[in-house]
Amino acid sequence: MNKGERTRQMIIEQSAPLFNKKGMAATAMSDIMDVTKLSKGSLYVHFENKDVLVEAAVDYNMDQLQRKVIAAINKFQDPKDKLFAYIDVFKNPLNPPVAGGCPMLNFGMEADDQNPVILGKVAELVNKSQFLISEIIVEGIEKGIFKADWDHKEFSTIMFAMLEGGVFISNTTKKIDKMSMINKSLKKMIEAQLC
Repeated sequence: MNKGERTRQMIIEQSAPLFNKKGMAATAMSDIMDVTKLSKGSLYVHFENKDVLVEAAVDYNMDQLQRKVIAAINKFQDPKDKLFAYIDVFKNPLNPPVAGGCPMLNFGMEADDQNPVILGKVAELVNKSQFLISEIIVEGIEKGIFKADWDHKEFSTIMFAMLEGGVFISNTTKKIDKMSMINKSLKKMIEAQLC
């Protein structure tokens, strides 16, 4: 990377947690100036406007989440262990895998009916996440680990919805007891599908 590319990347990395925590609309360019220690003119050299920076920050946050999930599940060979690892990535929403919280939930809620570009990015990751869960289940069915009649598409939606719901409950109540219940319930549901 040349100096300009490094500076652009630094701006994204420094502003991404701020957008994820504070929100796209509530984060001002002055906030970005504070965290990057750059002038407004320097920011506009690298990003023509705030919307372009927001898109880059959303991409960065969601990429960080994807990387954490993939790294967690790739530690295991067994499909059951992979599903458990996926669940455990979200076990403590008060100490989230991405600074500022779950970017799908944060940006998805803010972008709804406001920003179709960001909403599209979030929808894409929602679909990818459910597909990943479904793929792990299919792998387990093919290996004879899970019951052949397990509806992998249905469970992937249930699991994803329960995890995101648990993140929402934990963030609003500032307690993780409900997420702990969700974690245990999902694992029991998975164990019930073992051959």
